[in-house]
Amino acid sequence: MIELKSAAELDAMREAGKVVAAALSAVRAHAVAGVSLLELDDVAASVIADAGAGSSFQHYHPRFAPTPFPAVICASVNDVIVHGIPDAYELAEGDLVSIDCGAHVDGWHGDSAISFVVGAGDPADVKLVSVTERALDAAIAQCVPGNRLGDVSHAVGVIGRGAGYGILRGFGGHGVGRAMHEAPSVANEGTPGQGLQLRPGMVIAIEPMFIAGGVDTHYAAADGWSLHTSDGSRAAHTEHTVAITESGPRVLTA
Repeated sequence: MIELKSAAELDAMREAGKVVAAALSAVRAHAVAGVSLLELDDVAASVIADAGAGSSFQHYHPRFAPTPFPAVICASVNDVIVHGIPDAYELAEGDLVSIDCGAHVDGWHGDSAISFVVGAGDPADVKLVSVTERALDAAIAQCVPGNRLGDVSHAVGVIGRGAGYGILRGFGGHGVGRAMHEAPSVANEGTPGQGLQLRPGMVIAIEPMFIAGGVDTHYAAADGWSLHTSDGSRAAHTEHTVAITESGPRVLTA
């Protein structure tokens, strides 16, 4: 069942979104060569705690995972697409990093992700991040009443495929609300005009995940969480939590 949120509930979700945005901003500012992924997790944890919020990720235990997630961010580096567990790895110049973060305030969740290159980086990696961000923006623009989920999904897929990138098979966005993951699923490819009709009060997380090598496949690491590109190429991931409103899309994690 898809819960339609009231204007007051969207305002409450925006408070969670602000915390997530602040945490990601702080992590991005701290992410320089020599800093470990565990340090980045500590930065995000401090922002969340200082805001009086809770982590949506820490101790989250979906059915596919062998253990609960142990951190407040997912930190995915280079060929890790999503769900990377922060560890002692120290960032190096040129690393491509994706950070996913979720927080809840008064029972409402926000979920967002960013990708960036440490230092100057390879132009191909910079382009990969830029195209992934552009796909997210294009999908958000489709979040208006009367459109359908296929319009949102198509906006992501056509940009990724047009750039020659792979799209992580079997993974995508989702509804957000009192739980971090709710209905509906939001694929990263779709047919315009098809699927669930968007209505005011719906809230979805849109999250393009592009693979530079053009493959759609992955393998899971031994930790049961991290998903790696099957060809060893680099990947980027961006995400926003977006509300459909009568006046257009409202990005709750901006």
